[in-house]
Amino acid sequence: MEDISDLLQEAKPLYFQRKRRRNQLKALLAVIVCAWGIGQFASVPSPYFYNFDNMDSQINQMADGSVIDDMGLPTDEFGLLKVV
Repeated sequence: MEDISDLLQEAKPLYFQRKRRRNQLKALLAVIVCAWGIGQFASVPSPYFYNFDNMDSQINQMADGSVIDDMGLPTDEFGLLKVV
């Protein structure tokens, strides 16, 4: 019985050290996952943000004509579909 008690006393600090290390690794992993999740959420562009760099290409597309007109459908002076 005394041998088992000595073994337990010897293993006790090692057990708690291993347990502390596992808890630290779990906490570190949780922080990394949270930081990654926040990064993913924050990188999503807002629908209310307008990209002014793209304005020139949109103006050029409007000046080129209408897609509806290119398809051969009747359009009005604004390039919209004309209902006959």
